[in-house]
Amino acid sequence: MKKFSGKQKIGQLEKRKGGYFFLKIEAEIINQFEKKRKTRLIGRLENKTEFQCGLNHLGDGNFFVILSKKNLDSVGKKFGDLIHYEFREDPNPLGVDMPETLTVLLEQDFLLKEKFEKLTLGKKRSIIHQMNRIKNIDKQISKSISLINEANLPRKKKEK
Repeated sequence: MKKFSGKQKIGQLEKRKGGYFFLKIEAEIINQFEKKRKTRLIGRLENKTEFQCGLNHLGDGNFFVILSKKNLDSVGKKFGDLIHYEFREDPNPLGVDMPETLTVLLEQDFLLKEKFEKLTLGKKRSIIHQMNRIKNIDKQISKSISLINEANLPRKKKEK
């Protein structure tokens, strides 16, 4: 499993680009990975906090990884601070942990599982993230069903 590490100052994107805190990753590092820019990573900050993440384009051919305020707070760092990082390739192609509720739902509903499996990894992650925001299990199930079904509908063409 490929990995890389280093130290750099925590950057922040312009507000019009989201204002996210980030670490820059050079293109030559990412090009060493089999999936190149589609590589999912597991990051570790200051040898303490781990998180799963994906790559974003910086616009100059290089990439960046978003650092959440929660993760920065957990290591006592802020914008402009020097931070030690390690990244390794995430062996989970989905890049997020599958919630137990969704796993059980898909085991019980073959047609829904078939629809879910046809989705792109990005759409699957999006459904999982939306589902994880809901605390009530019954609402998680109903929301998951509707999201999976909606994601499989053909997209409407925009009228000119």
